[in-house]
Amino acid sequence: MLSKRCALVGGVILAACLATPLSTAAADSAPQSASPSLPPPVVDALERDLGLSEQQVNARLANEERAASTQATLTSQLGASYGGAWLNDDASKFLVATTDPNATSTIKAQGAEPVVVARSLAQLDAVVQQLDQAPKQAQAGAALWFVDVKTNSVAIQAPTVEAAEALAKAAGVDRSAVSVSATAERPVPLINIIGGSAFYIGSSRCSVGFSVTKGSTPGFVTAGHCRVATNTTNPTGTFQGASFPGNDYAWVAAPGNTAQPWVRGSGGANVIVRGSTQAAVGSSICRSGSTTGWRCGTIQQHNATVTYPQGTVTGLTRTSACAEPGDSGGSFISGSQAQGVTSGGSGNCSVGGTTYHQPVNEILSVYGLTLRTG
Repeated sequence: MLSKRCALVGGVILAACLATPLSTAAADSAPQSASPSLPPPVVDALERDLGLSEQQVNARLANEERAASTQATLTSQLGASYGGAWLNDDASKFLVATTDPNATSTIKAQGAEPVVVARSLAQLDAVVQQLDQAPKQAQAGAALWFVDVKTNSVAIQAPTVEAAEALAKAAGVDRSAVSVSATAERPVPLINIIGGSAFYIGSSRCSVGFSVTKGSTPGFVTAGHCRVATNTTNPTGTFQGASFPGNDYAWVAAPGNTAQPWVRGSGGANVIVRGSTQAAVGSSICRSGSTTGWRCGTIQQHNATVTYPQGTVTGLTRTSACAEPGDSGGSFISGSQAQGVTSGGSGNCSVGGTTYHQPVNEILSVYGLTLRTG
């Protein structure tokens, strides 16, 4: 999503979309605890967008923090039988799937509810990979596809059921592992070439995702489609790498600026980033961007593949947080844990929408970047 917003004040890149994942690329996989207390603007936004009381927000965040830790533990313990995990609607219950009925006691021992399923997460991911490698013509007829851990299947959504069926057939996937449905959703990168207070690429505007460093060089990560005709940005920076379509990520080196461990929250308050542990499906998540500011929702699916007009992008996370043109590249954060950079979506923040983000840990790993954390 092309949305460029990051102003320089006194040589500091303000995080109207500035956030940071882990301390080092190597540390990405290590779970890090959430902030013990979140700034009031974060709580206020969750109350507003999820319709919760302050007490419910605090309870939910505590449950989500425990779920993230439990998920990391059980992913390792269950091994090949792991079938994914998710929180229920109010985050009061954490469910973990396994293909091994004998593993249910292991799941219960961690305080989670076991669900015995037919397919492991690795098997479902393999189905997504088959769809990702299908002929481009078949992909173009679909809107998106993703692993749905709650149904232990891979969902394909398209303008018509016939188009979704055509993709499944072209990819040669096991039809019993796939569900198809018609959807009005047609994700597009949220491109906005209208100027504003932001970081610019020519006349286009995008939002900073997270502050990073590479060696002693400060910079930030953002969406790959934000890189247009020129490599230079304003504030002063230079694209060092970008991938779109296929992926949707980029990193910009910005020497002379100060990389801060913050995301711009509600009302302009700085929300500190403490790590980049991936949150579970069902967790609350907030998004910061230069057009619509701070918006929250929940994580719906991981590993979604989306067909944009420019091509297919794989490995995205689907959320119910809204976004609009100009929010591209901005940060997604769950509690104090960086999640990803805004890619694209459908709908808007007036009627609601669906938004996708590129997971940040992949970006850090690909480019050897260190997340700025506080």
